[in-house]
Amino acid sequence: MRVIAGRLKGRRLAAVRGAMRPTADRVREAVFNILGEEIVGARVLDLFAGSGALGIEALSRGAREAVFVEQHPTALSVLRRNLGLCGLTAQAAVLAQPVAAAIRGLAARGENFEIVFCDPPYGHDLVKDTLERLGEAGLVVPGGLVAAEHGRKDDAAPAYASLGRMQERRYGDTVVTFYRREAAE
Repeated sequence: MRVIAGRLKGRRLAAVRGAMRPTADRVREAVFNILGEEIVGARVLDLFAGSGALGIEALSRGAREAVFVEQHPTALSVLRRNLGLCGLTAQAAVLAQPVAAAIRGLAARGENFEIVFCDPPYGHDLVKDTLERLGEAGLVVPGGLVAAEHGRKDDAAPAYASLGRMQERRYGDTVVTFYRREAAE
């Protein structure tokens, strides 16, 4: 697994062995092509971060900082190692806790993000639960984006509170659904 573009282009990233499924390079590239310049200067939240590939790619492409949420001990070790090898520890925060707890804590502190990546394990309806929590928590700034990766059999609704579906792209058994938070009135 490598960083696809930006200042860290070509940098190798360690992968989490075993039960975790990393985002395929072609899917990651497609996601960032859709996000385009919106990533530059953005504050990013990477939920179910695994090795950190999505958040690291965002930092490589010009995001100002990223918060990574991961609870699996092996993945946390790989994530921290990848951040160190890429020289990104000053731009990154790692929350070693379940995603639901992290969303509650970040919301309680009044934190917000322009871009959120949500890549839960497939087949457990975690994408639905996580998007509901995100929509209700107000973590996404008005006009901000959520890229939710899920299996083709996982259900992703047209809207979650303030998050409205923009588009959906399919890559084999993988689906990426993009949501935008409604702009403030």
